[in-house]
Amino acid sequence: MGDQGFSYTLDEALSAIGFGKFQFIVLAYSGLGWVAEAMEMMLLSFVGPAIQPEWGLSSSQESLISTVAFAGMLIGAYSWGVVSDSYGRKKGFLGSAIITSGAGFLSAFAPNYISLLILRFFVGIGLGCGHVFTSWFLEFVPIPNRGAWMVVFSTFWTVGTIMEAALAWWIMPNYGWRLLLGLSAVPSLLALVFYPLVPESPRYLSTQGRLTEARYILTKGAQLNKKELPEGLLVSDHVNKIETDDELSESSLLLSSIRNKTSDSQRRSSSVFMLFSPKLIRTTVLLWFLYFGNTFSYYGIILLTSQLSIGQSECEQPTLLAENIQDSSLYVNVFITSLAELPGLGIAALILDRVGRKISMEIMTVAGFILLLPLVLHQNAILTTIFLFGARMFISANFIVVCIYAPEVYPTSLRATGVGIATAIGRIGGMVCPLIAVGMSSNCHQTLPVILFEVTILLSGLCVVLLPFETKGRELVDVIDLPVQNVQVD
Repeated sequence: MGDQGFSYTLDEALSAIGFGKFQFIVLAYSGLGWVAEAMEMMLLSFVGPAIQPEWGLSSSQESLISTVAFAGMLIGAYSWGVVSDSYGRKKGFLGSAIITSGAGFLSAFAPNYISLLILRFFVGIGLGCGHVFTSWFLEFVPIPNRGAWMVVFSTFWTVGTIMEAALAWWIMPNYGWRLLLGLSAVPSLLALVFYPLVPESPRYLSTQGRLTEARYILTKGAQLNKKELPEGLLVSDHVNKIETDDELSESSLLLSSIRNKTSDSQRRSSSVFMLFSPKLIRTTVLLWFLYFGNTFSYYGIILLTSQLSIGQSECEQPTLLAENIQDSSLYVNVFITSLAELPGLGIAALILDRVGRKISMEIMTVAGFILLLPLVLHQNAILTTIFLFGARMFISANFIVVCIYAPEVYPTSLRATGVGIATAIGRIGGMVCPLIAVGMSSNCHQTLPVILFEVTILLSGLCVVLLPFETKGRELVDVIDLPVQNVQVD
């Protein structure tokens, strides 16, 4: 606990206060952010088909509604990551909530197609902050069972998808797409309302040398959890040696913790280049493909579910598609397939802290690959549903583990930026997958798109094998220049 009890690190403080009411408040707010993103993303499955006949849109115009949202998320993911690493996690939350809720509500009143595209693009920019909620929550969680708590956090995404499917099932047949757009923006508005109540990340404050503010937040957390902080002064985790003089002041510790730092402007401009430092370049490139592959596969399977379900009986009668869109069975099918993520979360929670992040990802990837493989050939409706259900279960679970692993592997000074860029790369996969899942399978040619998804999943599994770091049980680090012996290498 530091030298002779005169100091303690942030991880020691978090271990001392444990997981209690303080972390549950953080969990609730970060979970609200993920519910908001999940609902707005699931919304894309319903709005396009409803607007197409009303406004006389072509298929390409309909697909563009989803594409502009992913394009906005691509820009937002990087931008909010830089903002959060430079100015604080809360600054990112504030900007995101304002843009998402504002553009989301205005979308419900869009007078024409062009205005809707512009507004959904801005909604996408706001949603790009979703990964910052992951990093923020992670920075409050003690090391023991961190993986299990991150899986609990990830359940909010599944809750959001199920809520949106249920809401669409109720709203769309009776009240239309505009009310659904308005109600789907409510979680983002709530995130804005509750924004003043949430704390800044003490780990971020610590890396900025703002140790007094970090200690104040930890003290409040200890009071809420009915625990005590360790004796002494809080120091940044990367301070290797401190003096033991009883007269040592916090200001001298602060100076020692920031002595080798560059200015804020230099750090912001060089953060991207630091991702390509010798210790991180391999991880960075592999994570980029993992995010691309998982986003491509996850949303692709969601789109394949509707395409193959409709296509089983309509390959020779395509005109029935419009009728099926109005039929409540479409919403029932989407609702049921959304439930596939729940058992996936359970499996991830059981094995994540037992076997480690990498092995968990390998298990999920192999299982998803095997379950999707039979769909290279046409199957009957029941088998198609079973295989798609199973594939989504494991691919969504794999995506969750990747989203837990990435913030753990990056240091605090680069965490939001590194995960933000990886998320942005993933959004490119989201922009491409409709062309494959919808465009190539719409005429009952499912073999080629399924093969493309399988190849992507296989390459993602190879990337997992090549990842150099296992983060199970490892402390979160603050700076890039860590001693080599503190990192577990496979």
